[in-house]
Amino acid sequence: MDPKSAWEGVRDEVRKRISGKVDVIELMFIALVANGHILLEGMPGMAKTTTTKALADAVDADFKRVQGTPDLTPSDIVGHSYMDEATHTMMVKKGPVFCNMLLVDELNRMPPKTTAGLLEVLEERQATIPGMETQRLKEPFVAFATQNPISVEGTMPLPKVLADRFLMRVAVTYPTEQEEKVMLRMKEAADSTTIKKIIGLQDILDMQGAAEKIKMSDQVVSYITRMVNATRSNIHVVLGGSPRAEISFMKAGKAKALIEGRSEVSIDDIKFLAGPVLSHRIVVRSTGGLGVNGVINGIVATLPETEEEAEAEKAGM
Repeated sequence: MDPKSAWEGVRDEVRKRISGKVDVIELMFIALVANGHILLEGMPGMAKTTTTKALADAVDADFKRVQGTPDLTPSDIVGHSYMDEATHTMMVKKGPVFCNMLLVDELNRMPPKTTAGLLEVLEERQATIPGMETQRLKEPFVAFATQNPISVEGTMPLPKVLADRFLMRVAVTYPTEQEEKVMLRMKEAADSTTIKKIIGLQDILDMQGAAEKIKMSDQVVSYITRMVNATRSNIHVVLGGSPRAEISFMKAGKAKALIEGRSEVSIDDIKFLAGPVLSHRIVVRSTGGLGVNGVINGIVATLPETEEEAEAEKAGM
C-alpha cells in the first residue's frame, strides 16, 4: 500500500470514532511516519486518549498505555528485576514501554523523578532496568503523550528538556457545535463500530524509510533555519528554538510530503508545522500579551520565503 493510500485509510477508520480533529489526526500520523513522539494538550474530556486509541486500532502493532499519577515510579514504566525463588536466578519484568505504540496519559501528573526516567526511553529508545543490562525497545517505537493545561488542578509544567524530546505538541481544542452533534451520534453507535487494521509494522517501517528519501530544497532548508532563528531574536521570546526544532521541521515536513503523495517538502508544509514544532520549545515573556501561538503566527506571517526577500528586507531597514 502506498503511503498516501495508507494515510487516507487510517484517517477514515479513525474518523469512525472521532468527530472533526482532522488536523490532529494528520499530525499524529505524521509523527508515526517521522518516527517521532507527539504531545497532545487540551482540557480533560477532549478525546485525546480516544483519538490515540482509535489510531492504534487502525495499526496492527503492539499498543500499551500508562496512566500518569502522582505516585507513579520509574519501574512502573520501564520494569524491574526480581529474584525467582524457584530457580534462584534474577528475572526481569518488562514495563509497558516495551511496545510499538505507547500512550502516556496525563504525562504532567507524574512526579519529576518518573518523567526524568522517560528521557532515555524517548531519546535513546532504550530502557535501563536496575540490576539488568540496558534493553533496546521494539521497532518502530512511538510515544503519544497527553497532558492537561497547567491551570488544571494536580498538574505541573513539563521540564523543557523533556518537552524538547517530542517531535510536536498539538493543541486539542473544543469541537464546533456541528462536530459535537456528530460526536453524540457516534457515541450512540459506539458498540457497533469496528475499526479495521489498515497498516502493520512493516508498512510503518517502510514509510519511515521512504520519508527519509523525500527531497528538501535549499530554499526550504533556508526557510526552516531562518524561522527557528527568528524565535531566538524575537523581542517577545525568552528562550528560542533549539537545533532539534530544525531537525523536527525536516523530519515532520518529509513525512507530511510523503503521505500527501509528493516527492519534495514545500514551504507551506513548514508553515503548517510551525505551531506544533515550536510551541513547546520556546518561552515567551508574560508581559508581551501575545502568548506562544501569537508569537509563532507573527513569525510565520512576516518571515520572507526566500533568501533574496530576506536580504532585501534587511537592506530596506
